[in-house]
Amino acid sequence: MRPSEGSTARVLPVARGTYCLQVSTPFAIGNVNAYLLEGTPLTLIDGGPNRATGLVELEQLIEAAGHRLAEIELLLITHAHVDHEGLSGLIAERSGAEVACVDAVADYVRAFDENQRRDDRFAQDLMLRHGTETHVVDALGSVASVLVGFGSSVSATRRLADGELIEAGDRTLRILHRPGHSRGDTLFHDENAGVLFVGDHLLGEVSSNALVTRATEGDEHARTRPLLDYRRSLIATSELDVDVVLGGHGETINDHRTLIEKRLDAQRRKAERLHGLLADGPLSAHGLAAALYGNVAFSQAFLTLSEVLGHLDLLIEQGVVVEDDNGPVINFYAV
Repeated sequence: MRPSEGSTARVLPVARGTYCLQVSTPFAIGNVNAYLLEGTPLTLIDGGPNRATGLVELEQLIEAAGHRLAEIELLLITHAHVDHEGLSGLIAERSGAEVACVDAVADYVRAFDENQRRDDRFAQDLMLRHGTETHVVDALGSVASVLVGFGSSVSATRRLADGELIEAGDRTLRILHRPGHSRGDTLFHDENAGVLFVGDHLLGEVSSNALVTRATEGDEHARTRPLLDYRRSLIATSELDVDVVLGGHGETINDHRTLIEKRLDAQRRKAERLHGLLADGPLSAHGLAAALYGNVAFSQAFLTLSEVLGHLDLLIEQGVVVEDDNGPVINFYAV
């Protein structure tokens, strides 16, 4: 994520008794959407990044919707990225709200700083193993250390299970665990109203990165294969009967099936491009990223590496690419 300029904040009614609170962020993605659900319990979905003006801004947005932060009774967290969960600790402290999320999110935010540091070490090791130059890895490590401050630790008072129901703002939401963009991505489905809150699982204007993360158990260097998970999650979401999809950034989505097919098709085409780049011989994932993205592969090395590795995983699953990890740098070959 990179700093953005001139973000503004607004309050928008988006469904019955539901307000979108557009919270400004210092990142290139711009505003993050938090959602206020009126009724009992008064519910907030996500809250924005933890920064000096963040809590004051969130309080003002909630007041503009006719309520107070201290009245929040339930906080739902879609995933553990700083622009969504950062204010969770302060929100819980100021309101006494119940904090609810799935296990993958609860385990992470319980010790956010330590988990973030472990992720940073993992990311640096991953970049080096896949051919990223040391000076680039060192520079990005400095940036990552700043991002930690935008998150916060918080203890979940209720752990949610995939498929269970929770009462929130005079409506019943079904919990849907949809890993991909992150390990803990969670959707909240109001089946009666046809409304789906999706965090960053599906965004209208940009495709969500399927970010590579460390495996939760075993080898500290073992990684996830998130694009494979993400594709399964998107297909499951496309099967839902939904009228309105409310994402963590950008505008409301009214045709989720068409958008999901567009995202899946774009993934297929990108995998084909990577396969074509390997036709002339083996390359590292960073080498492929540089060929595909140019200078962006250096300024945003981990994001582009995650993107390339995800699509290589898809090609490996299809049996048309193999991975060679015998040398100091991992290479990929077309079969």
